[in-house]
Amino acid sequence: MTATDLGSAWTSIPGPDGDGLAEIAAAGGLHNYQLRLHAEYGSVVRFPLPGVPRAVSVADPVLLEPVARIDARPDALFEFLAPLQESGNLQTMDAAEHVPWRRVLLSVLAGRSSHERHFAEFVALTEDVADRWAAAGGPIALQQDLSELSLRMICAYALGAGWRSGERAGRVVAAFEEVLTEYLGRLYETDSGDGAGGVRAEGALAYLRATVDDILAAHRRDARIPGDDSDLIAALAAAGQPPARIRDTVLMIMLAAHHTTGVAVSWTLYLLAQHPAIADRVAAELAEVLGDRTPEYRDLKRLTYLRMVLQESMRLYTPGPYGAREATEDMAVGRYPIPAGTTIFLPFRAIHMNPEYWPAPDRFDPDRFAPEPSAARHRYAYLPFGLGPRGCEGAALAMVEAELVLAVLIRRFRFEPVAGHPVTPIERFVLWAADDIRVHLTPRTR
Repeated sequence: MTATDLGSAWTSIPGPDGDGLAEIAAAGGLHNYQLRLHAEYGSVVRFPLPGVPRAVSVADPVLLEPVARIDARPDALFEFLAPLQESGNLQTMDAAEHVPWRRVLLSVLAGRSSHERHFAEFVALTEDVADRWAAAGGPIALQQDLSELSLRMICAYALGAGWRSGERAGRVVAAFEEVLTEYLGRLYETDSGDGAGGVRAEGALAYLRATVDDILAAHRRDARIPGDDSDLIAALAAAGQPPARIRDTVLMIMLAAHHTTGVAVSWTLYLLAQHPAIADRVAAELAEVLGDRTPEYRDLKRLTYLRMVLQESMRLYTPGPYGAREATEDMAVGRYPIPAGTTIFLPFRAIHMNPEYWPAPDRFDPDRFAPEPSAARHRYAYLPFGLGPRGCEGAALAMVEAELVLAVLIRRFRFEPVAGHPVTPIERFVLWAADDIRVHLTPRTR
């Protein structure tokens, strides 16, 4: 294809002109901008994005079929993570290296034994939050508290008992928050990255790396239990991954799990606060399955309506609202030719709001995820954890965490919105609320 042919083919894809930055800012983030683009131009849209030669967004599940096989991500979009990873950017490693690394992660993150091993501690951490909420005298900031809870859960999961020694637990949480505030802030604030904040973040990152190195050294001193596939650090070490790669992998999993699980639960509670009849139905299921006891791992498979509620919440407020791949060769998406090197956006939230697959898409309706409608739906119509070889390795663990947190909290409380408090979804690496989600709590009688 000549340069003239390439230009003609590219401009045949509908989409806006301009530099993209002003439009994205005016929309309140890329996820909102993608919603607007697809509403105006259709299922396949090209759009300008600074630093990216060509960008196209695809919001039709059928048209995503060829994209799902791609195992490459655009370097430019994940460059902000590079300072956190000494062993190379784990988010953009090439396919040959990524496939075996992903296989090791899935062997632990998707394994039932690892979920069962940590489940009781997850419940205890959640009960601690519930006790604190019960003693609070005012509204609760859901995303602040639940993100900290999910960080504590993933620390317990990824670091094991080693993270709780002495004052380490509190310092790990504080250090991770420092790193997140600084490095993720650089995505959205032009003046971030200098001064005292940058110095503190560098020190916090050094502390986190030293903590993981210490825990890894302890694992190497102690023989691993034969057949124990529930320990992330030990599994990475047994697979021959070098220390820097293990450390970066653990920190990256903590980063991803910290935000996504916390915001998924907070958006679910926000929706239940607006739909008390649905919340009561979840509470009735919990009472039937659990009675007066705390949840156990084996109970989750019986909490079918709770899972439907969580799934519908993640459809409406997808924690990671979009993903991206890079075309490694010339390809076609529908009738449009896509040149190699094109950044292909997967606008998960726009896909989840596509009325062709989701009638009345703005309505909160957990029954969409009953067995019959779910079986009839296209497999790429619902993508809360992405798709293909770059889909989220921690999806199964995230669902376990979110379901148990919801089970504990809904059994204990009714949630009511704070009158007059605006809840505006914005993009802050994940789908955040601009001024948190604030709710009133009342005890739920059992």
